[in-house]
Amino acid sequence: MVERVPMSVVGSKILKDELKNLERVERPDVVKAIEIARAHGDLSENAEYHAAKERQGMIECRIVELRDKIARAEVIDCSEVNCDRAVFGTVVTLLDMETDEEVTYQLLGPEESDVKKGSISVLSPLGRSILGKSVGDDVLAKTPGGLREFELIDISQAQAS
Repeated sequence: MVERVPMSVVGSKILKDELKNLERVERPDVVKAIEIARAHGDLSENAEYHAAKERQGMIECRIVELRDKIARAEVIDCSEVNCDRAVFGTVVTLLDMETDEEVTYQLLGPEESDVKKGSISVLSPLGRSILGKSVGDDVLAKTPGGLREFELIDISQAQAS
């Protein structure tokens, strides 16, 4: 059975746009670069040819990877999620019980999570411990720094982008 991966509408569009660019722009460009390099003669010492072939391999690998991710994606519209509980797409605010600091994250899929941009994966240890919780619930998460305790203080919908 194919493992479905949750993804927002925005995340899905980003992957599809990258795939389209690789297939329609990057792939033809690298083919032309290989043809030009071949015309220079001896391929065994042709650095341009070897660089273009390596680039072609990287592009083809990324195309296969993107097609797989898009095929397995379970696209979820984050603007229509219920905010009674922490679910995929919601924005959660947590209070760190040890430091009294508040942190806010959007719960997204592994392909689009980026802590620096304020999102974490629902498949991460912290993400898994938040899922299904309501405002006021304690969240106990096993992190690389050890066991951390948070209180879930707010759940909201993501702002439309």
